[in-house]
Amino acid sequence: MTTASTGSDDLEAVRDRLARSPGELTPHRVAEALRETGRPVGDAAVLAAYETLRRDVVGAGPLEPLLRTPGVTDVLVNGAERVYLDRGSGLEPTTVRFPGEDAVRRLAQRLAALGGRRLDDSTPYVDLRLPDGTRFHAVLAPLSRPGTLISLRVPRPSTFTLDELVHLGTLTAETAALLEDVVAARLAFLVSGGTGSGKTTLLAALLSRVDPEERIVLVEDASELRPDHPHVVALEGRPPNIEGAGAVEVRALVRQALRMRPDRLVVGEVRGAEVVDLLAALNTGHEGGCGTLHANSAVDVPARVEALALAAGLGREAAHSQLASAVHVVLHLARGPDGTRRLRQVAVPDRGADGLVSMRPALEVDGAGRLTPGPGAALLRSWLRP
Repeated sequence: MTTASTGSDDLEAVRDRLARSPGELTPHRVAEALRETGRPVGDAAVLAAYETLRRDVVGAGPLEPLLRTPGVTDVLVNGAERVYLDRGSGLEPTTVRFPGEDAVRRLAQRLAALGGRRLDDSTPYVDLRLPDGTRFHAVLAPLSRPGTLISLRVPRPSTFTLDELVHLGTLTAETAALLEDVVAARLAFLVSGGTGSGKTTLLAALLSRVDPEERIVLVEDASELRPDHPHVVALEGRPPNIEGAGAVEVRALVRQALRMRPDRLVVGEVRGAEVVDLLAALNTGHEGGCGTLHANSAVDVPARVEALALAAGLGREAAHSQLASAVHVVLHLARGPDGTRRLRQVAVPDRGADGLVSMRPALEVDGAGRLTPGPGAALLRSWLRP
């Protein structure tokens, strides 16, 4: 679909005329501006121009219908001519088009301003949460090709249940039962996977199964977790303001969370120095803590934790020592060739004679949902045994 039946040149002229005489955007003002362009004005042309301009200043503009599409998780803009959405089964091209690069840039800058951030040539990229909870990321051209890039992650109105994840193919009945046991046993776990693999979705579903009498304290860089649980409190990081001040890092919030009597401490996404504080917390009696982590496989988790810890000033041996005693289970998710997110691996840590941790698969799940026990299965069963 195009953004309007009115020509793009006419729309630019109307936009310029309206900008020179600020006021409320109304069909009457749009009609007057159209007449000044010298083109015939009919009701259909006025309404089409008004609707296009209204979308330019309200919400996500021409992306609004995509964001309201049932089941949509992501909307991606690759310049003016390529717009995609994801409904959980991979990327789908859409018929939405922008008049040109300037229109994409304006939309990106307006959405950034809604989140209190500046987006221009001096600060050409931004990552923030919009007031409605949508995660917004943008990079301006010419840093990006084929034009300005916009990525929108849509929050789900309600959290998936484990039964719904079984229905979607993310879990099997057997793995869903196993994960319920992991939560009930108060084992500390990490959910690993790539971007868009469903880590946050699975974590929220698992937190919804936590005993209602327990207090969950969430710490996130950008609020995404919405577990269906009666006692959840959350802390959210804050980026710098336009002047570059006022930032609140996740690491500082983890320390605050420890003073809030958490039964379950949750770091929504471990991607920086906060890994040190999370591991320390899980080693001081905070059972059942958890978080998500970007990794290519469960086997790669120790290397990923080591890299983050080293960047935060924690040595290699100390990082592995903390990991070995802090985390009981890693749940790894991946997208299949059909775009479906699936739990592919459950692994447990094994500390070698050299003090370094490796992950031993306890359960492998193939693309057809077939389960294969691994060398770590016995250890996992011993932790789950009443």
